[in-house]
Amino acid sequence: MELQEEKLSRAISAYSRRQILRLLAEKELPVKDIAEKTNMSVSLTSRHLKLLYDLGFLHVRKQYPHKFYSLKIKGITSLLEIYDKVLKKI
Repeated sequence: MELQEEKLSRAISAYSRRQILRLLAEKELPVKDIAEKTNMSVSLTSRHLKLLYDLGFLHVRKQYPHKFYSLKIKGITSLLEIYDKVLKKI
């Protein structure tokens, strides 16, 4: 159980990763589109996506020459909404 808690904490601890998760809750996107929508470099976006994928939060579909990312865990959006509500109260 501790490992799963650690994975979740790591995934949502960074604002950039929360932005990515919110975008992917809407639809599958390639790295370049995610980078543009979050105002991050493609390199930084790729690192965040790799971490989220390695933690088990994302699916990757390869369609040469692109990788398309989507959420593996749909319930994460509810958690992010609660997270935002808590942050507003702090």
